[in-house]
Amino acid sequence: MISKIFPKKSLGQNFLIDKNVIRKIVKIPNFLENKTVLEIGSGNGNLTNEILKKNPKKIIAIEKDKNLAIVLKDRFIKTNKVEVVNDDIFNVLKKNIWGKNIIIFGNLPYNISTQILASLITYKKWPPWYDCMILMFQKEVADRILAKKNSREFGRFAILCSWRTEIKKEFDVSSNCFYPKPKVDSTMLSFYPKKKIKYKIKDPKNLEFITRILFSNRRKMINKNLIKLFGKNITLIKDLNLDMRSRPEEISSEVFYKIAIKYEKLID
Repeated sequence: MISKIFPKKSLGQNFLIDKNVIRKIVKIPNFLENKTVLEIGSGNGNLTNEILKKNPKKIIAIEKDKNLAIVLKDRFIKTNKVEVVNDDIFNVLKKNIWGKNIIIFGNLPYNISTQILASLITYKKWPPWYDCMILMFQKEVADRILAKKNSREFGRFAILCSWRTEIKKEFDVSSNCFYPKPKVDSTMLSFYPKKKIKYKIKDPKNLEFITRILFSNRRKMINKNLIKLFGKNITLIKDLNLDMRSRPEEISSEVFYKIAIKYEKLID
């Protein structure tokens, strides 16, 4: 089947073909039986097929490529457990007509992986409609998601992701496991929504905004960018005991959450 499929570079298509890796992926969550699974970018259906062996209640296979959607429908025509949806994932996430407690799998296209993850983490209503996410990223992106303060990789995405989810690195995946072979390796991550959020930020977009401002000059001290955010109300963050000479990567995620809460009080 692989030889009949021509991956589209414009859609970031790299099909996972290593059977051992695929088996490892479906073993990450230990509760697939009778669960609804949403698979982002089902491609040629290799992962879909392995998930099906775990006896889920249903698999919603999202595939934007029309030709691949036809391949998927043909491959799983004999089962009523696989629903192929030929649509853009961002349209699908806006609708979510499949209920709650869903398990999400995704070998995400490199070019939009962070956009997809941001969409899944920034819902106003929390906890979300999914139980966990098992997602594959370019290794460099995964390193940024997992990064801690005082590291070169630490930045906006690590702060956003750790606010609402428990993140675990599962394993790295060699570029040799894909067709066509990408230039970089990948990493499998799992995300479990936190049921109780310690830092009550009303709107996730405010956290995105303040981190974008503060990391706009990551090698410079935060003083000028904090003044951009708070202006004459800079005393609002006095109790945070921030060293204004700090650079953004030297500040913990928790402090960023506190800054976002202070910012929301300012703009209310």
